[in-house]
Amino acid sequence: MILNLFRKSPSSDAVYAVYTAIVAQSRQPVFYADWGIPDTVTGRFDMISLHLSLLFRRLRVEKQAGHEFSQALFDLFFKDMDRSLRELGAGDMAVPKKVRKMSEIFYGLMTSLNEAMDRNDRPGVEAVLRRNVYPEAESGHAPQLAAYLFAQYDKLASQSLADIAGGRLELATAA
Repeated sequence: MILNLFRKSPSSDAVYAVYTAIVAQSRQPVFYADWGIPDTVTGRFDMISLHLSLLFRRLRVEKQAGHEFSQALFDLFFKDMDRSLRELGAGDMAVPKKVRKMSEIFYGLMTSLNEAMDRNDRPGVEAVLRRNVYPEAESGHAPQLAAYLFAQYDKLASQSLADIAGGRLELATAA
């Protein structure tokens, strides 16, 4: 019985698979080379945050089952951010503060994005992107990224919770 405490559960494997897919999607060169997202730690964090926000938006309609999966995914995301900060040389005392700040940024982005998408407000989504993701001088690609986010959400909405919670996530291509 004690050995069960040290085994990964199938649900944690699924959460890891979904998180890995989100990170891979967020690292597509088109975002950085063509759409002007800064290829920096912050830019990559923003892209992961956008994709996770869309997935959390999809999962919120599933109430309890979606909430449990979302919480596990959120926990994994911030464990990964903690690990990444440490790898970048942040000291033990600074990491919790930085992770807290990152969570505030994530929640703000997710809330603003959800509000605009709930209204089906493309100009509103573009404004969220200009405020939160793009440097002011380079926001000319906000309409492309907004269109991609709506298409990505439609792709996520077409997938069952069973597939997502099983670690099978299909994502739209960015082009």
